[in-house]
Order: sequence, then C-alpha cells, then structure tokens
Amino acid sequence: MEVIAEIRRRHLVSKESISSIARDLKLSRQTVRKHLQTEAEPVYSRQKQPAPKLGEFQATLEGWLQTERHLPKAQRRTARRLFEGLQAEGYRGAYDSVQRFVKQWKASQTRPAIKDAFVPLVFAPGEVGQFDWSHEHVEIDGVMQTIKVAHFRLAYSRQMFVVAYPRETQEMVLDAHNRAFAFFGGVPVRMVYDNLKAVVDAILVGKERQFNRRFLALANHYLFEPVACTPASGWEKGQVENQVGNVREWLFTPLARFASFAALNDWLATRCRELAERKHPAEPGRTIAECFAQEGPHLRAITAAFDGYVEQMLRVSSTCLVRVDRNRYSVPADHAGKAVSVRLSAERVRIVAEGSVIAEHGRRFGRDQLICDPWHYLPVLEKKPGSLRNGAPFLEWDLPAPIRVVRDRILKQPKGDRAFVELLLAAREVGLESLQVACELALECGVITAAVVMNELRRLTAPPRPGEISLPDQLRLQIEPLADCSRYDHLRGGQYVH
Repeated sequence: MEVIAEIRRRHLVSKESISSIARDLKLSRQTVRKHLQTEAEPVYSRQKQPAPKLGEFQATLEGWLQTERHLPKAQRRTARRLFEGLQAEGYRGAYDSVQRFVKQWKASQTRPAIKDAFVPLVFAPGEVGQFDWSHEHVEIDGVMQTIKVAHFRLAYSRQMFVVAYPRETQEMVLDAHNRAFAFFGGVPVRMVYDNLKAVVDAILVGKERQFNRRFLALANHYLFEPVACTPASGWEKGQVENQVGNVREWLFTPLARFASFAALNDWLATRCRELAERKHPAEPGRTIAECFAQEGPHLRAITAAFDGYVEQMLRVSSTCLVRVDRNRYSVPADHAGKAVSVRLSAERVRIVAEGSVIAEHGRRFGRDQLICDPWHYLPVLEKKPGSLRNGAPFLEWDLPAPIRVVRDRILKQPKGDRAFVELLLAAREVGLESLQVACELALECGVITAAVVMNELRRLTAPPRPGEISLPDQLRLQIEPLADCSRYDHLRGGQYVH
C-alpha cells in the first residue's frame, strides 16, 4: 500500500511521468497505470500456494508425518530428509513444496497456545502464603553490597513481610520463616515456593517433589503444607512475584543506606506495617491492614520458634579452630583434634560436643577471618605461658583498662608471663570483674606485682566468715579451762639451773 500511495502522490501531485515512476521503482508502466486507479487497499486472491507435482505424493508424506509424530524428536526426519525420501519414491518436484506442506501439517496438529490468559484466584483467610527471593543493592556501613531479600505474602490480605540477608542459604530460609511467622502472628495452612535448592532436593513427575529434610523439619514444626510451583511457572505465586518489583521501587529506590543488617531489617519491618495502610486491590473499601486484622485469627498460633540451624560435622585443628564458610572459629582447647558438630544459623555459630554447646560465636560473612575466644586457650597458656605475648587470640583481647595496665607491668617482670597466666586461671573461676577490682586495688596501693593482685583477688572472693555458732547445752563445757602461764615458769625452773 505504501508503493501505491507513493505512485499516486508522485504522478497526481508532483506531475511526474508514468515512465519516470516505473523506471525509478522498477515497475512496468502497466502496473503504474493500474495503481493510479487504486484507492482502496489491494486484496490478493491467492491464499494457498499450488503444488501440482506434490499432489499424488501428499498421502505418502502425510503418512510418514503421522507415524513419526509419536517418535522422540531426535528420531524424526527433517523436511530435507522427507524430500529425499519422496525423490526415492519418484517425486520430481521442488523442495520448497515439501517444506511448505510439512510446516502447514505441523501447524495444524499443534493446539493454539493461549498466551497471557489466567484464571482469577480467590483465597480464604489464613489459607495460603507465598515466598520468593530477590537481590537488591544497598550500602551497609559505607560498603556497597548486593544482598538477598526474602519476601513473604499472605494471599488473602496481601500483607507482606520482607527481611534482608547477606546471602541466600538454607539457614537464611529457616530464619526468614521464623521472623515472618512472628511478624504475622501465626502460620498459614499452605506455603508456596519456587523449586529453590534450600527447599526442594528433586523435582519428580507433576507436582511431586522430594523436599529437603531440614526444610521438612521446619514445616513439621509449624505444621504448614509446602507446595512447589511447576518449573518456569511463576504465575502460580503471582502475588509475591509482583511484590518483588514493587518492593524494589518502594524500598530500595533510591539507594538505601544503613549501618548494619539489624538496622535495615528493623526499618523494613516498619515499612511493611506502613505500606499495609494502602487500599486492598480486591476490596477497595478496606485497607490491607484491615483485611490482615480479619485474617489473623485464622492463622495457626505459634507455640515456639523453630531452631533454624544447619548442622555439619567438622574436626577441630591443632590450633583449636574449625573452618566454617571460609572463616575460622575457636573451640575450647580440650577438644583439639576431636570431631564436633557445628550448627550454623543466620547470626550465630554454635559448636556442640556430646550434646552440649561448648562454644558460641557471632557469625561473620567475610573471608579468611579469625574469630577467637581467648578463654578457650587458657589450658594451652598453662603449659606454654610464653604464647601470651604473641598469641593471636590475646593480641586483640579487649580487656578492661586496669587489667591491661597490670598486664603490661607484670610482663616486664621476671617470669611475668607465667605469673599473669596464673591470674587469668584464677579469674576463670571467679570472673573477670573480680580480677578488674583486684587490679584497681593494686594500682591504688602502688605495688603492682602478681602476688599483690592475687592476694587482693583472694580477699575479694574469700567466703564470708561464719557468725556465732549456737550449740546445744549437751555440747557446752561444764568447766572451761583457765590459762596458767606460771606452768611454763615451773618447767623452765626445773629444766635449767642458773
């Protein structure tokens, strides 16, 4: 139609000759004259390409296609191979006719896809919750980071909850559920997930899934039914999928800046409550907060939080360390060389042996960091007091100022390292506060030695003297003895003669 419009404009308006237009557009003059008389859009009558030579072979070709449609795709012949097969049968036509017929036949066998059409869903209060991850960019303590954000959404009320983590691991998933259910004040009947590795170990036929054992322990604790979506079918949890994009716009644009993850998560929880004052999308007459208040009683009550840790067995090194997630954490020295259980949670690292927690540290998320508790190394100091001066656990030990002053003075004295170790061993029994007071008393008197500090420490921690003891009459002396010093004079007079 563009060519027709150009021909008419050039001839009728610009008065260009038919020969010039035909030469310029590479058309015949007859065609140009025909288009000059055309005002409506042309209609092309031929809708199907004729293939006279293929006619007698169409039944054969269609039979081959019908038979091979049940074979695996790798075993089906292409249009080129089918063309070669027809040539062996006597076909003398062109390849294009065969290719066109194969394409049309396959199109007729394929059910037309319905794109971007969905069924509206309705959820009962407390029936369904949805979960998803997203990654966002924030500034934490002055450092740009890509963080992972866990998204939760109750399908009835549209109440959302988001919490941020440094990474996306199973212990983060478990901790996020604890926080979300505490925020909601209960647990929905079902939770819908993608097929993420922290939740699903294997995808089976249809909706069947092999869920992760640790995740099933979480579901069993809170008594919700886990449901995994069909792969690449995000619309099955469309509410939380839409929430991811909205939250990025509402909460992380422009760039969010916080001093720590704790401050960020407190702010996110506050914003979730504030955003609940918006109108409910399905019930414009009510807010999300009002619908959430209605949904709250339908959520299953929480009896206790789930202990969301991931456990692994590790061997303690000769330097009393276990390596966890590219960082090293200290363990009491009497467990060196032994196997221990390490329980990783979102914020803590607990080391367990024989059913008891023997060490606990705040979790670090950097790399190649050394996290030591100096008290774990006291048994080693007892045998090797010289390591007090250069031992990594003691160089950055944040001791109270009076203890540091006394330590520096004692270490300058002969055998001062062993003497200070004895003070630490005593403080392990009575507490670091008592040692601090003893050091302050020694500094006041001006005599700073290990013996003086130890004396002050023992006086502070000595048990109180018993009061007057009341005895029954049967145990009282009837005749109390009297002191007679003259007996000693008599003995001296009898033994020695002057």
